[in-house]
Amino acid sequence: MGQASWPVWTLGKLMTQLARKIREGDTRALSRLATGVENRDPQALETLRELAPATGHARIVGITGPPGAGKSTLVDALALELRKQGKTIAILAVDPTSRISGGAILGDRIRMQQHHADPGIFIRSMATRGTLGGLARATADLARLMDAAGRDYVIIETVGVGQDEIEIASVAQVTVVVLVPGMGDDVQAIKAGIMEIADIFVVNKSDHPGADRVELELHTEGFNCPILHTVATEGKGIPELAAALDSIPTGGAGASACQPAPDQSTDHHTSIDSIGAATGYPLGPEGWQAEAPAPPVCPPSIDHLGIAVHDLAASIAFYQSLGLAVTHRETVLTEKVDVAMLPAGDSRIELLAPTAPDSPIARFLEKRGPGLHHIALRVPDLNAAVSRLQASGARLLNEPRTGAGGHTYVFVHPASTGGVLLELIQENTK
Repeated sequence: MGQASWPVWTLGKLMTQLARKIREGDTRALSRLATGVENRDPQALETLRELAPATGHARIVGITGPPGAGKSTLVDALALELRKQGKTIAILAVDPTSRISGGAILGDRIRMQQHHADPGIFIRSMATRGTLGGLARATADLARLMDAAGRDYVIIETVGVGQDEIEIASVAQVTVVVLVPGMGDDVQAIKAGIMEIADIFVVNKSDHPGADRVELELHTEGFNCPILHTVATEGKGIPELAAALDSIPTGGAGASACQPAPDQSTDHHTSIDSIGAATGYPLGPEGWQAEAPAPPVCPPSIDHLGIAVHDLAASIAFYQSLGLAVTHRETVLTEKVDVAMLPAGDSRIELLAPTAPDSPIARFLEKRGPGLHHIALRVPDLNAAVSRLQASGARLLNEPRTGAGGHTYVFVHPASTGGVLLELIQENTK
């Protein structure tokens, strides 16, 4: 009898049994539920919610990097090493979907055939199904499922087709960016994307000329997280990589070891909570708490809203028609952007127009179009706020530096703030 013809009460009972089997290590049941989760089946998603209390055991590792870096071979070798240590593993290999047929290559299932007889390794290839960001839509749910199934490690290998493939940082506790010798100036070119989410850099194929140059380039760019050399095809450097995975504090998805490490591991909500700790208003699972503790003497305030625009003059004209006036204009050479400030009550609107095709604002406009770029909070002590954020594991995008109008600022990664690029600026005390 087909499942579609079963009564609703029977389906509910079966799904409960399915959850029990998964907890008991039944890989066939795990495969069935994984298929349901990928297909966004309501009953499968309900079972996933039923399994939620069993999560929190696995270390979720993201493996990303440009094409040709040897990510699949590295994952294969890493799985072998972890199995030697008696660990159980789930591998989620995300493959691109064909724009013509809608199907996926799913090549990792072929490349990793040697593991299929090992019940300690569960391999699932996933098609992106057109989703941008290097991950399939259901990847985060499948990671939670593998965690609930008792796997010690969940390794997610992304598509890795370019610098925008950074969504893995919002899912993984530890993100490994794989590079290879011979990239040359490419390290500089892609640093604004996947480079900035790394907890660990791996220079794979390090037996080729230029491996040392890649490491030197990383140091020159100021990255201070671990940089490991591997030859995945020979297993060289893989034990060191496995050890490094356990050495990274799990400051929450989005936190990067390229920033000073926190004193101790924190839970999965720390990166969001750290914003509240820095500003004085804690965050809860649903956002700002309704009944927060007494605020500090000098609470932060919204300084401005940054809006990316194509045409600065036309945008200024619109806001002037509303009665706003430009009080400051400036070209920030380091950011390759023209800025216009228009006070609006106690806050301001900051219009941002690119002056070069490779500016951050130009890339933002190309990807998302005109619109809200960031929110800026004015804090009384920027250095103190930065210290609290770093100690809590939040992902900072730069060291404090001088921006438009002479104020000092730092940006916080959207993965640490609930999805919005946040700028903290030093309060003007003049």
